[in-house]
Amino acid sequence: MPKVIAFLRLVLLVLLAGGLSGFAQARAARDLQSVTLDALPPEAAHTLHLIRQGGPFPYPRKDGSSFGNFEKRLPLQPRGYYREYTVPTPGRQDRGARRIIAGTGRSGDVATSGEYYYTDDHYLSFRRIRE
Repeated sequence: MPKVIAFLRLVLLVLLAGGLSGFAQARAARDLQSVTLDALPPEAAHTLHLIRQGGPFPYPRKDGSSFGNFEKRLPLQPRGYYREYTVPTPGRQDRGARRIIAGTGRSGDVATSGEYYYTDDHYLSFRRIRE
C-alpha cells in the first residue's frame, strides 16, 4: 500500500508541474505587449507589405523560414506554424536583429493570417503588431 501512495503522489506532482508550466506559458502569451504598425520603424511596414504580397524578400534563403519559438516567448503552436522575416536595419551590412514573426493562423497562410509579431532584439522580446 505505501508503494501505491508514493506512486500516486508522484503522478500528482507530475500533473501539477505540467499544469503549472502550461499556466505560465499561457500567461506569458497573454501578457505579450502590442504595438501599432505606425509606431514601428518604416522598414517593418515594408516587410509586412512584402509578407502579404509573397515577396520578393531581401534575404530569400532566410525570409519565410520556419521560426521554432524555442524561447517560448510566443504562444505555443505546432512546429512550422511561425515564419520569420528580416526587417532591414539601415546602415547594417548583415541582417541585424529586427524581425517580424508571422503565424499561419486559421487560414494557414501568413499573408492573410493577421498574426504578426515584432522583435528588435533578436527574439529576446516580442510585441504583437496591431493594425
